[in-house]
Amino acid sequence: MSAVKREHFDIVIAGGGMVGVSLALQLGEVLPPATSILLVEGFPLPAQGNGGAPQYHPAFDARSTALSYSSRLIYERMQVWDDLCQWLCAIESIHVSSRGRFGSTLLRASDHQWPALGYVVENAWLGNSLIRQLRQRGRVEVRSPAKVVSAAPTGAGVSLQLQGDTAGITAGLLLVADGAASGLREQLGVAVSEKPYQQHALVANIAFAEPHRGCAFERFTDDGPLAVLPLLASRDGEQRGALVWTLPAASAGRLRECPPEEFLATLQQRFGYRLGRMLQVGERHEYPLSLVQSTEQVRHGIVVMGNAAHALHPVAGQGFNLALRDVAELGQVLAQGLAEGMPLGDLALLQRYQRRQQSDQQRTIAFSDRVPALFMHADPLLGLGRDLALAGLDFLPGLKREFVRHAAGVATGSGSANG
Repeated sequence: MSAVKREHFDIVIAGGGMVGVSLALQLGEVLPPATSILLVEGFPLPAQGNGGAPQYHPAFDARSTALSYSSRLIYERMQVWDDLCQWLCAIESIHVSSRGRFGSTLLRASDHQWPALGYVVENAWLGNSLIRQLRQRGRVEVRSPAKVVSAAPTGAGVSLQLQGDTAGITAGLLLVADGAASGLREQLGVAVSEKPYQQHALVANIAFAEPHRGCAFERFTDDGPLAVLPLLASRDGEQRGALVWTLPAASAGRLRECPPEEFLATLQQRFGYRLGRMLQVGERHEYPLSLVQSTEQVRHGIVVMGNAAHALHPVAGQGFNLALRDVAELGQVLAQGLAEGMPLGDLALLQRYQRRQQSDQQRTIAFSDRVPALFMHADPLLGLGRDLALAGLDFLPGLKREFVRHAAGVATGSGSANG
């Protein structure tokens, strides 16, 4: 009796969340048409609709995502931006302040001749748009619901086992993109370093009395940073913002469970009346915060991507944007490698990708890690220094320009996002 023949793909992407689908779109765009690509996702992907509201997909939770200007450039190159932009709210300015202190600054897109500093999109709409593009192009095979449960190196690449599939498959290259708590990363024996922040993030959508006019607010309080990002108005004209509030665990739990009136009163006290009276809060979600970093990102035939590689503090909104820059750079490196006749899983080729993205990753992770600690420090002299630094940005245009470029993901040396 002959053995069951394994299927083979040049690339298998494990995980069909926002990073995994973006990977599939990027690789489908930049690699030769003969390159076989499989996307494997554990949850059923949304059914194809007829232009109505997207069906909820558990990989795209109730939160919103802030896309930096660099992410726009990447999605434009993927040719998905035109479809995506209908769901976006542009960030035309960012107001940064510290509660109870005098320091503040206003960052404007117009000062840099950009259409926007960034864009905010609800994850359900972002996911729906990306999946629709993936289906329309038909370039990548999708298996959903399905799950890669184990992987082992072979001479030519990686041997994979899918849940409920006795035959298994092989791949020249496995891209692990199944999230910060990646089971596949753990099965492969890739260690992680974790730095708990002893804080939780509380997220919700808020309705305000006054329009935000495209302004995002980053407010540092003694409990932790509080961000309000502009969202598109609701169908009935409600002015909305996406709240990300970093708090001690006990405070976050109490505010998640308390009556809406109490929640809004507490938030109003912390945020102020910059957008008038707060009228309504949507469903509240809470999750613990840690800096999680994979100790390895590349092996022969394997790359760890997205939150499985690095999950960041949300204060600067840089986690997904960094992951998307990784996606763009990996696509470029793999395309170059194929043109040079190198196997996709070649360790030297994958190390080339890691070298190119190393400085961007280190700089972005350090920025996201240090800023919350700096603004929560109780030392009065340090507080004065923070105030002067914020106020000074308005008087030092060169420094302010670099600060904005960093936040927008187009700082010098940020790889493929430059330009």
